[in-house]
Amino acid sequence: MKYNPNEIDAKWQKYWAENQTFAAKNNSEKPKHYVLDMFPYPSGAGLHVGHPLGYIASDVYSRFKRHQGFNVLHPMGYDSFGLPAEQYAIQTGQRPEDTTRVNIDGGVDKEGKQIAGYRKQLDKIGFSFDWAREVRTSNPDYYKHTQWIFIQLFNSWYNKNSDKAEDISTLVSIFEKEGNANVKAVSDDNIQGFSSGEWNAFSKDEQEKILLQYRLTYLAETEVNWCPGLGTVLANDEIVNGVSERGGFPVIRKKMTQWSMRISAYAERLLQGLNDIDWSESIKESQRNWIGKSVGAMVSFNVKNHNEVIDVFTTRPDTIFGVTFMTLAPEHDLVAKITTPEQKAAVEAYIEKTSKRSERERMADVKTISGVFTGAYAEHPFTKEAIPVWIGDYVLAGYGTGAVMAVPCGDERDYAFANFFKGQNGMQEIKNIFANVDISEAAYGSKDNVEIANSDFLNGLNYKEATKKTIEKLEEIGQGTGKTNYRLRDAVFSRQRYWGEPFPVYYVNGLPKMIDTQHLPIILPEVEKYLPTEDGLPPLGNAAVWAWDTKQNKVVNTDLVDNVSTFPLELNTMPGWAGSSWYWMRYMDAHNENEFASAAALAYWESVDLYIGGSEHATGHLLYSRFWNKFLKDKGFAPTEEPFKKLINQGMILGTSAFVYRVKIDFERTFSDSKSDICFEIIDTFVSKNVINDYLKNGSNEQINRFVKEQEDHFNNSYSSDFNLKFSSIHFDAIHVDVALVNSSDELDIEKFKSWREDYADAEFILDDNGKYIVGREVEKMSKSKYNVVTPDDICAEYGADTLRLYEMFLGPLEQAKPWNTAGISGVFGFLKKLWRLYFDDNGLIVNNDEPTKDNLKSLHKTIKKVAEDIENFSFNTSVSQFMICVNELSSQNCHSRAILEPLAILVSPYAPHIAEELWSQLGHTTSISEVAFPIFEEKHLVESEKEYPVSFNGKMRFTIKLPLDLTKEQIEEIIMKDERTLKQLDGKTPNKVIIVPGKIINLVG
Repeated sequence: MKYNPNEIDAKWQKYWAENQTFAAKNNSEKPKHYVLDMFPYPSGAGLHVGHPLGYIASDVYSRFKRHQGFNVLHPMGYDSFGLPAEQYAIQTGQRPEDTTRVNIDGGVDKEGKQIAGYRKQLDKIGFSFDWAREVRTSNPDYYKHTQWIFIQLFNSWYNKNSDKAEDISTLVSIFEKEGNANVKAVSDDNIQGFSSGEWNAFSKDEQEKILLQYRLTYLAETEVNWCPGLGTVLANDEIVNGVSERGGFPVIRKKMTQWSMRISAYAERLLQGLNDIDWSESIKESQRNWIGKSVGAMVSFNVKNHNEVIDVFTTRPDTIFGVTFMTLAPEHDLVAKITTPEQKAAVEAYIEKTSKRSERERMADVKTISGVFTGAYAEHPFTKEAIPVWIGDYVLAGYGTGAVMAVPCGDERDYAFANFFKGQNGMQEIKNIFANVDISEAAYGSKDNVEIANSDFLNGLNYKEATKKTIEKLEEIGQGTGKTNYRLRDAVFSRQRYWGEPFPVYYVNGLPKMIDTQHLPIILPEVEKYLPTEDGLPPLGNAAVWAWDTKQNKVVNTDLVDNVSTFPLELNTMPGWAGSSWYWMRYMDAHNENEFASAAALAYWESVDLYIGGSEHATGHLLYSRFWNKFLKDKGFAPTEEPFKKLINQGMILGTSAFVYRVKIDFERTFSDSKSDICFEIIDTFVSKNVINDYLKNGSNEQINRFVKEQEDHFNNSYSSDFNLKFSSIHFDAIHVDVALVNSSDELDIEKFKSWREDYADAEFILDDNGKYIVGREVEKMSKSKYNVVTPDDICAEYGADTLRLYEMFLGPLEQAKPWNTAGISGVFGFLKKLWRLYFDDNGLIVNNDEPTKDNLKSLHKTIKKVAEDIENFSFNTSVSQFMICVNELSSQNCHSRAILEPLAILVSPYAPHIAEELWSQLGHTTSISEVAFPIFEEKHLVESEKEYPVSFNGKMRFTIKLPLDLTKEQIEEIIMKDERTLKQLDGKTPNKVIIVPGKIINLVG
C-alpha cells in the first residue's frame, strides 16, 4: 500500500470541512486558547511559499493545544480594504469589490486572468481554521461595526483625572456647571478659557466647535504626506525613501483638513502596557522609541517686534543660557508671520524644497545640513538677548512644538548646524556653558559630570539641580513650566480614496454630525471613476447617491442636498488600519448582527493568547490595535487592557533568484583624428555564468574573445571606413529570469526562455564547454517582480501538503529569515514515505500488538519529550529533526507495535495532519485524531539501566563493554579482569593501577 498524499489530502480536507472539525465553541468546560495570525491582504498574485510560514507555525501550535485539551479559537479572514485593489480598479476599470472577491474566492477576472483564490490555496495546506468565523473588512456587515467604533471615539474625551476615555456628555456637564478652567483633558493646544455662563450662552455650533477640540476623533488642519500620484494621504510607514511604498510615487508635505485620532491620549498607557506583555524586546523598543517619552520643560520665547511666542519643549532646561539660535520646522505656523521681507524668497524656496521630503526621510537623514535664516529674532526669557530664528528640515512640525532652542555646546546636531552656517548673518558664536569642558571639536551631550557655568543663577549647579532651578524660575516669570512630552502624534485617520470604510458622518453648517448607530452601515456607494474629481475632491465626490436625508434617515441622491433636511456626506474614507484595529474581537462573535461581539463572547475569549505576524507592523497596526483595545476597555466593551498576550514575529522565507547575463561592449571610437567611448548593448545575446566566471578569473575566454571580435568587425563594417571601433571593455547585465525555467543544476531551459517573453524570441547564447547555459543565483526577498516565487499549490500538487508544512518548519528557527530551496523538499517527502512504511507494506497494514521493546519505548518517549518542549518553545525545526531520528530508529528496530505507532501518529499530527489522520483511521479509529490526548512523557523509559563503558589501557581505548549501572567498582573490576580481551591486552602482566569511575570510565595503567 503506497503513500498517496494527493488522495489523502483531499479526503481529510473534505472531512474537516463537512464535519466542522475545528469549529470553536463560545462556551466550553475546556480551558480556552486563542491563536491568531495577522490576516492577509488578498492580492491577485495569491500566496507564495513565504506567506504560509507563520500560518503553519500557528496551526502546529493550535493543533497541539487541542491535543492538550484546550478549546482553541484559530480563525482566519481578510484585510480586504486598501490601495492595491483601488489602483487595480483605476488601471483596469474593474470594481474593487469584484476583484477583491475573485482574489479571495478564485475565478477569472475581467481581464481573463485566472486567479487561484486565497481561500482555496489556504485550504490545500490543511489549516485548522474555524472558517465559520471568517471576516472580510470590506463587507458591510463587518465595517458597520468599524463605523460604530468611530462614533464611540467621536463621542468620547480623555479625562486625565480618571486616566481614561469618558462619554462627551460628562464633559458637557462640567462645562455647563463650571466652564473649562479646571478641566484636565487631552485636547488641542491653546484652547480659550470660558465660564459656565459663557458656555451656556454659546450657540450650538459654537459649542460643537469647542467640543471638537476635546473629542478623541476630531477634524483639524494637519500636515500630511500627500501623494498626488495615488491621490491620497499616506501614513509614515507607507513611504519609503520619499516615495510611496505602493507604486513609487513622489510624496510631499501638505496641509489638509483631516480626521485624526487622539492616540496621544494613551501614550503613557501604551508605554506602561509593554511591561505586561510577552513580546520580543526589539518590538517593544520600536514602540517605546515611536512613543518617545521625554521629561523636561516647556519654554516660551517672545518674538521681537511681533506679538507672537515660540513655545519650545526641551529635555535640557539646564542649558537655557547656552541658546545660540532657534530653529523652526519649515511648516511651522509662525514662519510666514515672522519672516522678514529680505528673507522671504529664500524661506519660501526652502519650504518648497523640503515639502518633497517625507518626515521619515528627514528623521533618518542625519548627515545633510540645511536651513535658512528667517530674519526674525526671539528674546531670551532671562537675559532678554536677541536670538536669531532659523528654519531647518531636521525639525518636524508634528514633533513637540515644531521648534527647538538650539544649544550647540550641548547637542551634536545643533553644533553641526551652527558650524555649517558659521559667519553668516543670523548665526551667532557658540556659547559654552559647561565648566572645564572643551567644545572646540565637538559638543558635550552628556548629563553626567556637568557643572553649569556662564549661566547667571545656575552657575556651579549640576544637571539635576540646574534643571529644577530653571523650571522654578521660568514658572516665576510665567515663561515656562515642567512637562512630560511624547513624540507620539495623533494619527491621521482619513484617506482621499474610494476603497475604504465610509465615515458615518454628514455636515451641517460645515460641522460634522454622526449618523445614529441604528442606521448603520453606511454602505460605500457606486462610482463611475475611482480617481479624484476634476476639482480635486476625493473619489466619493463622483458618487451620484451620496447625501444624508435626516427625515428618511437614509442615503439619497447627491443633487437633493438642500442643507435643510438633506446634507452632504463625508467624502474621505477611513485608512487601511481602521478595520484591522479590532478584528480579533469580531472573530469571537463573527455573526452578531447587533454588536461587534457580545459581552459573553468577549468575557470568555478575553484576548489573544498567541499572535503571529510580521515585525514590519511594529509601529503601525500593533500600536493602533493596542490604542483601540484600551479605548474599548475604557468604555466597558473590551475585557482586557491589552489585546495580544504573546507576540511572535516570523522571519521571511527568501527566494533564490535566477539571472541571465546580457552583454554590453564598450568600444573606443576613432573619428577624424579624435577619440571617444561608445557602448553597445547586445540586446539579444546572453552569456553563461560559467563563461563569465572563467573570463573574470583569467582575464580572457576563447568564446568571449571570438564574440567580441565578431561584434567589432560587424560594427566597423556597418560604418564608413574612416570610423574605427576598437574593443575597450565588456559588461554583463544581470536580468531576473523565471525560476521555473531553471532546473536544480542551475541550467536554463533555452527554448522555454525564448518563448517566455516576446523580446527574447530571437535570443542567442554563449554556452559553457558542456553546451549548457548556467544561470547566476542570488538569495533575495521572494517577489513576483523578481520571478523567484514558488507557489505552495505546486508543492502540494507534487509532494502533498504535509511535505510543504514539514519543510517550512524544518528550514530553520521561526523568527529567522531563511532561503527557500526546492531541492530540499525531496528529503522531507522521503521521510514521510519512511514513516508510512512503519505502518504499511505493499500488502497493507503491518501494525501488530507486540509488546514494545525498551528501545522502542526509549525512541518514542525521547520524541514525546522533545516535541512537546519544542512546540511550547516555538522551536519547530528541531521537532522535525527529532521525527526523522525517531523514524530511523524505529525502522532499524523493525518496530511495528501499535503501542508505539499510535502515539507516534498523534505526535506527528500537528505538523503533518493529513497523513496522521489517515494513519489513525487505518489503525481502526472512527473519529478525528485532532482532539486525541497528547501522549504523556514517562521519564522511566529514558533512564539508562546499562552503560557501554570504553575500556582503556594506558589511556588508549581498546574495546567497549556493556555493564549494568548498579554495579560497584569492585564488581566492575572483577568482570573486567576476567574478560578475555583484557587478558589478551595484559599478556600475563599485572596492571599497576585500575581506575574505575562507575557510569563513566575504566582505565588500566601500567
